Amino acid sequence: MLRSVKRYNILLTVMILMVSVFSWLSFRYYAAAPLDNQNKTSMVNIPRGTGFFEVADILYKAGMIKDRPFFYLLAVLKNAPKCIKAGEYEFLSSMSPTEIIDKLVRGDVKKSGVLIPEDLTLREIVARLVSKGLVNGDEFMVLAGDPSFLDTLGIEGPSVEGYLYPDTYWFTQTMGARKIIEIMVNQFWKKLTPEMISRAEKLGLTVSEFVTFASIVGKESGSKEEKSLISAVFHNRLKRNMKLQSDPTAVYNCGNFNGNITRADLRRDTPYNTYRIDGLPPSPIANPGFDSLYAVVYPANVDYLYFVSQNDGSHHFSSSLSAHNRAVLEYRNKMKKK
Repeated sequence: MLRSVKRYNILLTVMILMVSVFSWLSFRYYAAAPLDNQNKTSMVNIPRGTGFFEVADILYKAGMIKDRPFFYLLAVLKNAPKCIKAGEYEFLSSMSPTEIIDKLVRGDVKKSGVLIPEDLTLREIVARLVSKGLVNGDEFMVLAGDPSFLDTLGIEGPSVEGYLYPDTYWFTQTMGARKIIEIMVNQFWKKLTPEMISRAEKLGLTVSEFVTFASIVGKESGSKEEKSLISAVFHNRLKRNMKLQSDPTAVYNCGNFNGNITRADLRRDTPYNTYRIDGLPPSPIANPGFDSLYAVVYPANVDYLYFVSQNDGSHHFSSSLSAHNRAVLEYRNKMKKK
């Protein structure tokens, strides 16, 4: 009887060891084996504040994991449950559970490339970011005008308008409006050199006036070659106490503007309309690039006071009102013939 019990215990121990070894080998195989070899792509969104078991459920429903108990064990062994980062992830079906967990812990989320061209307004930039699903538009606009936040960014003005530097950025959905604004404004301060600020001061411009000036130059022309000429025109007009009479200032923040500036637009009574106010507007009307900023502090050495579009992206410049009127008449005649 004693021998039978002993044999039974030995057999039970062997079986337990065999099951344990088999389970461990199965677990090791599970941890390293891909879901399949088809290399299919799946997009998985992990919202902020999602707990580990919820993350596992999301991955399971997305078809990225098959054995949840093994996945739980693997995550615990890798000390991952409290280290997983929220965001939108791109997974391949050829990835192993180990690779999936490592990616979640690294926070290797999908990044969206966003091109911000020169001279877009704040509202136009927000629209681009919203279209990419990167920000909430209302939240962005509130934050963009928050005085305490602007102070942390070194901006003296009513909003971040003018300081969102045009460039190509790679943003993630988890960044949020605050982080995106910080990145873009930091890029602006990197581009605005101390030499340019010093040069602006010598011209009698504060940083805010400098950026405002550049935003007008940028909206008037996208031609790098012309910017210094346009800058010179406005500098010359300011010196003579002439109104700047810049068309883009007349339609700034005009909600129903359709792209065609009318005489009614030029008569619009706003603090930005340089057909009505003296000097520069109170703050920028767009977000200028480096060429516009540079043109403000290094204007061309010319005596031009006027310019008119030639409807081909270029402008005709004049030093006198009579010459300007002839250029305007010539432009209108040309347009009538078309």
